[in-house]
Amino acid sequence: MSTGNQSSILFFQLLGFQNPDSLKIPLFCLFLAIYMFILSGNLLIMILVISSRRLQSPMYFFLSHLSLCDVFCTSNIIPNMLLIGILGVISVPVVNCFLQFYLFGCSTSTESFLLTVMSYDRYLAICDPLHYISIMDYRLRLLLAIGSWVLGFALTLIPGILVATLQYCGPNVIDHFFCDLAPFLKLSCSDVSVVQTEIIVFSLPIILLPFLVIIASYIKIFLSIMKISSKSGRKKAFSTCSSHLTVVCMYYGTLIIVYMVPATGDLSNIKKSLSLLYIVVTPLFNPVIYSLRNKELQTAMQKIIEHKKRV
Repeated sequence: MSTGNQSSILFFQLLGFQNPDSLKIPLFCLFLAIYMFILSGNLLIMILVISSRRLQSPMYFFLSHLSLCDVFCTSNIIPNMLLIGILGVISVPVVNCFLQFYLFGCSTSTESFLLTVMSYDRYLAICDPLHYISIMDYRLRLLLAIGSWVLGFALTLIPGILVATLQYCGPNVIDHFFCDLAPFLKLSCSDVSVVQTEIIVFSLPIILLPFLVIIASYIKIFLSIMKISSKSGRKKAFSTCSSHLTVVCMYYGTLIIVYMVPATGDLSNIKKSLSLLYIVVTPLFNPVIYSLRNKELQTAMQKIIEHKKRV
């Protein structure tokens, strides 16, 4: 990361939502409660998967990594967002702002790969059940999980470097609650057209290709489910992938909505509000969706509660 290009700017100022003073404390309490729920819900899933013998299947293994990714993403952004909510405006060192942008990209990229791996897992479980255990053994699931994290961090490095090496001559005000791509491109005094094109190219293997793999997997899953003769059999097969499909729709749906809205003019506040969908709402509902739709998670939780009562 070249410091010479950013010599005229040492800090970025994050404006947040610029709420009235009367709303600062209520909104701070609301988002703090949401953050605590995100942490507790996702950490609970991770603890259940690690401690329960009933939850040692590949699906729960990947789910624990998805929960870890949600904790990583929200912990990178929400603490600063809470601070902005109280202070109104905060100053963030340039290096810290670029680091937050990079780590945010890492978490969203890793989640995209994990959702793709989970769709492949559901494809094997439904379309090739006889060979599912032999194919999706512990070695393969470990490689897929580690590969998702490594690719997420590696592929995001190049866009991060491209943004960090742009020139920023001033102003230094970011009209957002975190250091995102659009504000960087808007504040840069360099020609960002080439960087925008390069970032789009590097985003293809991160967002588009996994999305296409997920679609292809679910097309084959639905075709296999339709071949099941009994209604109860079709319902049981679909229930094994309904939670993952719901999370996929939330993840890609919110990304599409956010990045289809331009960040200029009066729409900037709308874009900031929409950003809350994948930074706050999706990690908030992921554990709820899986726990409500999954009897094995509920059973494991009940056993832990009963064990605590006995102790």
